[in-house]
Amino acid sequence: KINENKCINCGLCEKVCPILNKNKISNTPKAYACINKNENIRKNSSSGGIFTLIAEEIINMGGVVFGAQFDNDFNVIHSYTSNKEELYKYRGSKYVQSIIGDNYKIVKSFLEEGKYVLFTGTPCQVEGLYAFLQKDYDNLYTGDIICHGIPSPKVWKKYKEELEKQNNSKIKTMNFRDKSDGWMNYCLNYEFENSNSYKELNSKSKYMQAFLKDLSIREACYDCKFKTKNRKSDITLADFWGIQNIKPEMNDNKGTSLVIVNSLKGEDLFERIKEKIKFIETDFEKSIKYNPSMTCSPKIPKNREKFFSDLDNYELNILIKKYLPKQKLKNKIYNFLRRIKRNVIGK
Repeated sequence: KINENKCINCGLCEKVCPILNKNKISNTPKAYACINKNENIRKNSSSGGIFTLIAEEIINMGGVVFGAQFDNDFNVIHSYTSNKEELYKYRGSKYVQSIIGDNYKIVKSFLEEGKYVLFTGTPCQVEGLYAFLQKDYDNLYTGDIICHGIPSPKVWKKYKEELEKQNNSKIKTMNFRDKSDGWMNYCLNYEFENSNSYKELNSKSKYMQAFLKDLSIREACYDCKFKTKNRKSDITLADFWGIQNIKPEMNDNKGTSLVIVNSLKGEDLFERIKEKIKFIETDFEKSIKYNPSMTCSPKIPKNREKFFSDLDNYELNILIKKYLPKQKLKNKIYNFLRRIKRNVIGK
């Protein structure tokens, strides 16, 4: 959106917009199934624990790492660190739109100083950074994710407030991807300041159902221009869903990462972490078969507009139950059998 009171009609916003000026990217992505040999880091990561290794390499080079973390009120914000001990803040999935703030400007200042920078985020955030910088930097490395879409911060705020009200306490810690019951059946796990705790399967969580069935996703995500096989980022990270069918020897239900190397810089980073991971190169097309979000935008549910118009008037659980797209019986049976299969393979 343009602030008309400050606009000087320079046209720069239209010149750099990564959607109005979409450049075709030609590269040959390479795909790997990867597992961090450090089981503790892997346990506390969403999938195979690869982000931490890449981030540590940048810090070893004297650089800084940008990523998404929770602030003290559990809003999701982008920030940076040059301290390995702080990387835990940036590990794990956060199913909320992050606030970029002034981070693009800070990235540029570090780059101009000659520091190495790793910027991680959603594909649109990464391309937004390149558009902002307007030039290439040899000392800039970028990593994006296979993104389903981003839930509305307003929905997250309402969900968080209702949780705290139910438990009569503020949230102390939270994890969207607790793998204590297995990577394929991950849970949401919350601890509160009054020592209460709350844990639920992602398939039972109303918040996650609204996200995964596309009800709470931000409007721009329904027509995402950044879901492509050929990406501007140096490395793309994701859960390697379907690994049990493609490389079953890499599946122990503790988390396997799909690492897609998109550039020479990405190859350099991958070479640097090879000694610390277990990996197998996989066919690129096969590797994204079970990750349709690599190229496909979610569909707009018919009740989405009603859901958001009622957001201020009803409890979220009631609202989601009312407007969540109903699953057909045959799909329920299919998903039930698929969960059983996952559990058996994961054991």
